[in-house]
Amino acid sequence: MLIDKFKRPLQDIRISVTDRCNFRCPYCMPSEIFGERYQFLPKEEILSFEEITRLTRILVGFGVNKIRITGGEPLLRTDLHKLIKQISELDDSLDITLTTNGFLLKDSAKLLKDSGLKRITVSLDSLEDDVFRKMNGRNFGINRVLEGIDAATEAKLSPIKINAVVQKGVNDHTLIDLAKHFKGTGHIVRFIEYMDVGNKNGWELGEVLPANDILAIIDKELPLEPINPNYRGEVARRYRYKDGQGEIGIIASVSQPFCGDCSRARLSTDGSLYTCLFASRGLDLRDTMRNGGTDTQLEEMIKNIWQARTDKYSEERSDSVITNSSAPKIEMYQIGG
Repeated sequence: MLIDKFKRPLQDIRISVTDRCNFRCPYCMPSEIFGERYQFLPKEEILSFEEITRLTRILVGFGVNKIRITGGEPLLRTDLHKLIKQISELDDSLDITLTTNGFLLKDSAKLLKDSGLKRITVSLDSLEDDVFRKMNGRNFGINRVLEGIDAATEAKLSPIKINAVVQKGVNDHTLIDLAKHFKGTGHIVRFIEYMDVGNKNGWELGEVLPANDILAIIDKELPLEPINPNYRGEVARRYRYKDGQGEIGIIASVSQPFCGDCSRARLSTDGSLYTCLFASRGLDLRDTMRNGGTDTQLEEMIKNIWQARTDKYSEERSDSVITNSSAPKIEMYQIGG
């Protein structure tokens, strides 16, 4: 097991398999920047499934037990189920999950499950169709995403988590409807404070609805009580409905940072390892592999970067850092959420 400078173990890896997405959510890939002429990574710069599997095997050897496949939109990666199968064959006890916008999920849920995927998270910011169309930036309606969730339910990719980024003045008036829709289904809605990820989304602190306000809105109509985390380092604070009809989560990385228990690293689409969601630079593993680097060399590189890790951006951020920062941060679509 690898331990960083703050005694945090490396246990989770989030793997971005593509930097492309079929949505243009303003908080991640605003369409005015990521338009038709935007140049995404060429195929030769993207890690192959074999390269991803090789790095995953090394990471598992260090104690990683949770693998999350992300993007961009991961279901845009051709034959993604083959990667899931390769990773699942490393160790059948691995918790292999995937985060998707759900638009392509209906036709792939069963195949992903059969290939070894354990669970799935679907990003869904609102059930109000006009709000959803605005927030996905492509005017896509809600029905295909709901059909994808139904397909994942049928495939037993459970428990299914529904992630909703909350922006004050944009979708905060639709939180109750989202909670009500999934209450009693076994699915877990997780409300996420709008975060200052990357440099291109025009983030402003005034658009953040703090976790305590989110909780108060839902609790007023659907009474809640706090429950313990499932494991150390769980990002969402858990609350269950007092009537026993399920639970929600609230992810409060702005108002209530959780860096102290962070056990996550991120592998970018082009093969760099990042030790923080808000990092500006990663460790290039791709070129080492392609230049004949051995597993021992890769292990040493990963070991050195994690053992030197001191990242705790969310705990150290301040208003001045947020509003005046000149330091670039990696964009979320390149390393997942």
